[in-house]
Amino acid sequence: MERIRVAGIIPMEDGFAFMHRKDVKKRKDFQEYYTFPGGGVEEGETPEEGILREVKEELGIEVGIVKKLYEMNSEKFKQKEIFFLCDYLGGEFGTGDGPEFNCDPKYIDSGKYLPEIIKREEVENLLLLPFEIKEKFVEDIKRGKI
Repeated sequence: MERIRVAGIIPMEDGFAFMHRKDVKKRKDFQEYYTFPGGGVEEGETPEEGILREVKEELGIEVGIVKKLYEMNSEKFKQKEIFFLCDYLGGEFGTGDGPEFNCDPKYIDSGKYLPEIIKREEVENLLLLPFEIKEKFVEDIKRGKI
């Protein structure tokens, strides 16, 4: 079975919630960038269950799924990626306690994970990965779809 990664697009305040990645040793191309919070779907879990769990682990907040926004296949990482638009429901932003925050040796070369809210008008200036989704996302922001 191919790996499925899920990611949340979460409007918060006057911007969106992102994961700022710094000092990433395992990537030769980018050591610092922004990405949508999320991760791999676990065995026996639906993509919808996966995104709710991942957002809680990474950001410490509860969200509700509005709809699936984007889907792409990544040849580089051999996975399907599904991006869900989510509503913030509650919890304290930045209190995630997933394995990436707990000195799990599996994440030794993954660098720092820093939850940040970036203002809507600043999104197009970010080094936001994946590029294919950033283009669609910025276009949807400009068109008022998100």
